[in-house]
Amino acid sequence: MNQDLINTVKLFNESDKWVLVIGDLMLDRYLIGDVQRISPEAPVPVVLLKQQNDRAGGAANVAANLANLGISTRIAGCVGEDAEATTLLALINHLGIKSEAVIQSSTRPTIAKTRVMSSHQQIVRIDQESQAKFSDEENAELHVLITRALHENPSIVILSDYAKGVLSDDVCQSIIKACKEANIPVLADPKGQNYSKYKGATALTPNKKETAEACGVNMNDTEALLTAAKKLKADLGLEFLAVTRGEEGITLLDKTNQHHIAATAKQVFDVSGAGDTVIATLAAGLIHGLSPQDALSLANTAAGIVVGKVGTVPIQLDELLHELTAKNSSEQADKITDLAGLKLKVEAWRAAKQKIVFTNGCFDLLHAGHVTYLEAAKKTGDRLILGLNTDRSVSALKGPTRPVIHENDRARVLAALEAIDAVILFDEDTPLNLINSVKPDVIVKGDDYTEEQVVGGTEVKSWGGQVKLIPLVQGRSTSKIIAKMAQ
Repeated sequence: MNQDLINTVKLFNESDKWVLVIGDLMLDRYLIGDVQRISPEAPVPVVLLKQQNDRAGGAANVAANLANLGISTRIAGCVGEDAEATTLLALINHLGIKSEAVIQSSTRPTIAKTRVMSSHQQIVRIDQESQAKFSDEENAELHVLITRALHENPSIVILSDYAKGVLSDDVCQSIIKACKEANIPVLADPKGQNYSKYKGATALTPNKKETAEACGVNMNDTEALLTAAKKLKADLGLEFLAVTRGEEGITLLDKTNQHHIAATAKQVFDVSGAGDTVIATLAAGLIHGLSPQDALSLANTAAGIVVGKVGTVPIQLDELLHELTAKNSSEQADKITDLAGLKLKVEAWRAAKQKIVFTNGCFDLLHAGHVTYLEAAKKTGDRLILGLNTDRSVSALKGPTRPVIHENDRARVLAALEAIDAVILFDEDTPLNLINSVKPDVIVKGDDYTEEQVVGGTEVKSWGGQVKLIPLVQGRSTSKIIAKMAQ
């Protein structure tokens, strides 16, 4: 599946699809320095300032993530008429994000969070914001600009709610209604305890704490949390709900099932902005045809990257591709297993009610006939196990000049095929012991065999399984390739 994700991500900056982000815009400011003494004026550390970093925060960070992924992005929200607004708008425009739907208020400041840091440690945070409700004039101006943007048919709309006033109940419902009429999906990153304002959205992406607060349950009681989340999804009429659970990963609740995606972060420095990265990457995946589960898997990988950085840092397209490629190689290598590891895989697949298919062979000098055969074998079930003859057993079957390719190299190449879920080497003359250990639901061989000739066929049928014979591609064989090379 990772290869599919890689191929999709490569298309991000080649598409004419675009995203409208609506929500609370913020400036995240980092004052970074060294602490070497305590102030004589008060018992507080003295920070010798070395660096100042200004970054787009809140809904602006969602937009920054999208822009860095190569997605055309527009943003709607509010800033003040101050120096912070100038800085924030410059950051937004530098990323190529269109900001025509951003209003400037003369009565409220630009929301700004200033963090004083030393050695990756936050010493203090200073917030600048107005807690006053948006005026009728401000709401009216926002409504006009948002409506104008919606009339230009975005591929998806993101509501990035930080509970700072832009996304009031009325505004949210107005946007959701307009999007439904135009068949535009709406994703919401919610805040607060009353989620009724998101009713009718396509999906929500609350974190564990937000879900617990909205549902009135203990966030450490996973069963109660997810049960309440299912009810929340139903009550709001969502297509799906994704609960981001930090180091526990992401749980997707869709129309019929519950899916869990394990966390991928190798190290965690700062979770600031991780939720922004999740919803942005989710949106990018959805508008490029990924299922919610696959899009969330992609988002989970992106979040695992950004939490390894200090501060609010959006994902970059190249680093996401790099991580996916590395993960793909790792997953391929992980397909090669011993018997103990294979039994664990089989146990997990059976728990997921997946049909297990087994085939075996030498697969020396892999060719198109092999690949076609394996793809057909995979279609007979859900998981395909390949029993691969060791070099010794190949020599016993094919003669002393074979194999051409070492067993470890054959295993690695086969593991790279999407159709194969596990590769295990066996040294016996037949794979019967392996078959009896795994107890597959289906055994597959080429149609140059009869059912009676298939090793393990009788055993598989004894526990209710099947034997399937796959037509071979004519004119393709390792022996013919070797003979041609010798000419």
